[in-house]
Amino acid sequence: MKALKEKILSEGIAVNEDILKVDGFVNHQVDPELMKQIGEEFAAYFKDRGITKVVTIESSGIAPALMTSYALGVPMIILKKQPSKVLNENLFHTVVTSFTKGTSYELTLSQKFIDENDHVLIIDDFLANGEAATGAIRLLRKAHATVAGIGILIEKSFQPGREKLTEQGIDVYSLARIAKLGKDLIEFLPE
Repeated sequence: MKALKEKILSEGIAVNEDILKVDGFVNHQVDPELMKQIGEEFAAYFKDRGITKVVTIESSGIAPALMTSYALGVPMIILKKQPSKVLNENLFHTVVTSFTKGTSYELTLSQKFIDENDHVLIIDDFLANGEAATGAIRLLRKAHATVAGIGILIEKSFQPGREKLTEQGIDVYSLARIAKLGKDLIEFLPE
């Protein structure tokens, strides 16, 4: 997606060969116009898949997932990284290891909002090793829901996430596929 790639090049900060900071427009301060365009792009790509819900993991995926669910006209569900004091019963649970933070966390999904009739689109900000997406898939499978695909804003194509997901038969649609990162270096895969 041209607009996202331009924003990454103009405002993204390549810290090293693994870390790309996009906190000025994705995950701290959010660019609403860009999120609207992203939601429309994902909705157009996945429009004929019979999607009943859009799912994301808190918190950086919320803005693009909300815009996607709005464009598709379906509800959005937020997978929680920590059990809540009020939302703590009838939960599906799994453990996910975060590449960025180097820590593990418990991911939860309320049984109240998902069932075997749901065909779900997962939206996430980054795809690196595929651990977060795989955790989301595990939760959806516990609910007997099906996965329509995964929409990713920024894919680190030099890491194994895409392969891990496509081996499971999941359609991965990434808006910006990065071939190489380095200090002050961002290279996209050729289209």
